[in-house]
Amino acid sequence: MARRPGIFGPPASWPAQDLIAFSAEFDEALVLAAYAEGVFPMPLHSSGFGQMGWWSPMRRGVLLPDALRTPRSLRKSAKHYTTTVDAAFTQVLERCADPSRPYGWIDDDIRRVYTVLFEAGHVHSVETWDAAGRLVGGLYGVGLGGLFAGESMFHDPVYGRDASKVALVALVDLLDDEHAEERIVDVQWQTEHLASLGVIEVEREEYLGLLAEALVAPPPAWPVREGEHA
Repeated sequence: MARRPGIFGPPASWPAQDLIAFSAEFDEALVLAAYAEGVFPMPLHSSGFGQMGWWSPMRRGVLLPDALRTPRSLRKSAKHYTTTVDAAFTQVLERCADPSRPYGWIDDDIRRVYTVLFEAGHVHSVETWDAAGRLVGGLYGVGLGGLFAGESMFHDPVYGRDASKVALVALVDLLDDEHAEERIVDVQWQTEHLASLGVIEVEREEYLGLLAEALVAPPPAWPVREGEHA
């Protein structure tokens, strides 16, 4: 079945580059519609436009739940942490948005919109805690059906060695049920770090095919929220 053109038009009309559009408009409905079309937002801080960029990489980083690699060293590190889901989203977002991090891109608009989406149940976080109760790593992203679109992750360089990787393992554990083959974790771009964990690159057209299947797959069992971790 052919894909219906969405707000960004038919994919065949998109430019042959990662950045496919920019806009002054940015709200929750637009963000959800974009993810459903294989597009994600990232501000154009360095461009001088002062607008939101909309991206669909020509080569997309994807992790299939059953392809996760967990080296022995990572399994050993994981024993020193505990993980939670949707227990400290605000803290994870703030740590990911730390302006001292290299190549920071999370601005006030991103914080505002993704916080509203979290409260509506469309955004989720995974947190990693050490034995002293410190938040030492985590990640957050958008969940739509069987898609988890990862946005950002962090680890504490002092107390959280491998803590972001542990959060990713916990996320995949949540996704890895009888519907795992229908689900994908979108990481936007592959890096050497992510490739070591099993992330592969797929062409844009292939990603859109995987996305179409994932969107109609059942969502994982996201936990019922009982308030954020103190």
